[in-house]
Amino acid sequence: MEAIKAELEKRTGLGTSFDLVLREMVFDTIRTGFFYVNGFAKDDVLTLVLDRLSTVHDEAMRTAPANALREYLIPHIQVEPYETMEEVIGQVLAGGTAVFIEGEKQAIVIDAKKFPSRSTEEPDLERVVRGARDGFVETLMTNVALVRRRIRDPQLRLEITQVGKRTSTDICIAYINDIANNDLVQSLRDKIKQVQIDGIPLAEKQLEEAIMNSSWNPYPNVRYTERPDVASAHLLEGHVIVMADTSPSVMIMPTTFFHHVQHAEEYRQLPIIGSYLRWVRFMGMLASIFLLPLWYLMVMEPSLKPAGLEFIGPQELGQIPILVQFLLAELGIDLMRMASVHTPTPLSVAMGLVAAILIGDIAVKTGLFTNEIIFYISIATIGMFATPSYELSLANRIVRLLLLFAVAIFKVPGFVGLCTLWLIFLCAQRSYNAPYMWPFIPFNGKGLLNIVFRLPVLKHKTRLSITRAKDVTRQPPDKSPA
Repeated sequence: MEAIKAELEKRTGLGTSFDLVLREMVFDTIRTGFFYVNGFAKDDVLTLVLDRLSTVHDEAMRTAPANALREYLIPHIQVEPYETMEEVIGQVLAGGTAVFIEGEKQAIVIDAKKFPSRSTEEPDLERVVRGARDGFVETLMTNVALVRRRIRDPQLRLEITQVGKRTSTDICIAYINDIANNDLVQSLRDKIKQVQIDGIPLAEKQLEEAIMNSSWNPYPNVRYTERPDVASAHLLEGHVIVMADTSPSVMIMPTTFFHHVQHAEEYRQLPIIGSYLRWVRFMGMLASIFLLPLWYLMVMEPSLKPAGLEFIGPQELGQIPILVQFLLAELGIDLMRMASVHTPTPLSVAMGLVAAILIGDIAVKTGLFTNEIIFYISIATIGMFATPSYELSLANRIVRLLLLFAVAIFKVPGFVGLCTLWLIFLCAQRSYNAPYMWPFIPFNGKGLLNIVFRLPVLKHKTRLSITRAKDVTRQPPDKSPA
C-alpha cells in the first residue's frame, strides 16, 4: 500500500491537493485503500459499502479479494476492475472511487459519483408561453436523461468520448441509429477524435471551432439549444446532437440558415398562429439587416423614394454626419447590451432607464442625433432581438454595418454589390455537407413550404431531405377507402 500511496503522490499530488483522499482500512485481514475526490464521491454509497465490508468474514476475501469485492461484496451496480494506474486515476478524476487492495494487480472502481449541479430550469433565451419548463444543465448525465425521457427508443444511441489531454471533457454524440445518416455520424466521430488540444474548458464553443474549422465566418454552422424538446425533435428528423459536459448548450448538426430562425413557441401554438409568428419574426430579421441601409440609401439618393414616401429622411440634420450617428448608436446599443449582462439584476432596470434617457432623449435634444435615426435604429434593434439564434443576430449585425459603409461610399452600386456578395457567400457555406441556404439553393419545394409555414404535425409524412436520413418515413401513408 505504501508503493501505491507513493505512486499517487507522484501522479496526482495526493497530500498536496486537499480534495484528494486515500482512506486506508483493513477488512478481514486484507489491507485496502479507498481513493476518491472529496466532493465527487457519494457519501451515502461509500458508507453503505464500508458497512458491508466491515462485517465481512469470507474465505474468498482472503484468497481472491479483488474477485470477491467485484462480484458480490460491494453492494453497488457499477463496479469495474482496472489494470493500469492511468486508467484508475482517470476514473477517479471523473468522479469514481477506486479501491486498492494490497498485493493485487487490479483496482476496483465504484462508479458512485455526484457533481455540483443546478436544477433544470427553463432557458432564458428560449422561453415559451406554454410548454415544457425544463432545460439542459451543466451535468452531462442529467442532460442525457432529459433526452432519453423524451425518446424511449432502443435505437437511440449515446456515444461518449473524451476531448482534451488535461481536461478530459466528456463529449456525447447522440443520434437515432436507424434514422441518422451513417456517413454523418462517422464523420463527426472522426473529427472529434482528431481534436488534439490540452483542454476545452469552454466546452461546446471550443469544440465547435475545433471540428467545424469556420475560422472568420460570422455565420453559425451549428445550431445551439438548451431545450430538451428541441433537441429531441431534431433527433427524430435525423440530425445528430453533440453534448459537452459542463455546458447546458448542445449542438445540432447539420444545420441551415433557416434552422436558426425557428423557435419552439411556433410549435406550441396552432399552425396558423405559429405561421403568423414566424412571418413576424422573418420581417423583424429583414428589418434588422436592411432597414437602416435602405433608409440611408434613400436619404443619399432622394430619387429612389417611392411615390407617397417622400417624407422619408431627416427633417433636420444633426451636428454630426448621419453615418457617424448610426455608428455611435450601434456602439451605444452594444454597450447597453453588455452592461445589462454584467449588471446585477436589481440594478439592471435602473441602468436601462438611465441609458434610455441619455441616448434617447438628451442626445436628440442636444442635436447630436436626429429623431428618425433613433426611431429606425430602435426598430432594427428590436428585429435583432427577435431573432431566435443569438449567433445569427450578431452575424446579421455585422452585415448591416457593412451595408451602411457600402452605401456611404458607393451608394446604389455598393448596396447591390454587397448584397450580391453576401448571398453568394451564404450559398457557398456548408454545414457537414448540407447546403447552408437549403431549401432555396438547391431548391426543395417541400422544404420551402416547411420554412414559410408552420405545418400541422400530421402533414409531416416524411423527413426532410437535408439530413439524408436512412428512414424517411415519419407517418404511414394515408389509406384511401376501398
